[in-house]
Amino acid sequence: MNRCPWCGTDEIYVKYHDEEWGVPVHNDNKHFEFLVLESAQAGLSWITILRKRENYRKAYDGFDPAKVAQYDANKVNELLQNAGIIRNRRKIEASINNARCFLKIQEEFGSFDNYIWGFVNKKPVKNHWNDISQVPANSELSDRVSKDLKSRGFRFLGTTIIYSHLQATGIINDHLTTCFKYHEVGR
Repeated sequence: MNRCPWCGTDEIYVKYHDEEWGVPVHNDNKHFEFLVLESAQAGLSWITILRKRENYRKAYDGFDPAKVAQYDANKVNELLQNAGIIRNRRKIEASINNARCFLKIQEEFGSFDNYIWGFVNKKPVKNHWNDISQVPANSELSDRVSKDLKSRGFRFLGTTIIYSHLQATGIINDHLTTCFKYHEVGR
């Protein structure tokens, strides 16, 4: 079975690739989960974050943005003591700020899903990469989304992190054309 080569043979990576990466997401809590995890990943490897994902799920109340938006200084200090997550104050504080901004988008657009998929008229962008070296780290689309999110007060969500979010949530199909998931998620 041909897969995108970035997942290698690590069991966690392969499962993530086969079951999640690039599959269109239309659940707001899942969008929020990916935003928190992708922003935590900045400067680190994605496999590091995947290995800590369950710890994040517990620490962040199942990635419920309404609960995370209520976190205070005591909760920040608690998270800074949690060895199961990335203990970076700026990233933790950004995730709480971003939860509050996320709720404002839900209020304005009815859901974060309506907002984010609106950038592509609710149709995934299907790229046609034959080699991993062709896959970019950002695009005009991720530039626009990142700029808009920043204008709405989001932090720690630059164009590269947003490109990762668009890939992970199936807004952009960046599976290689030789990967078995390429046509499967494109349906």
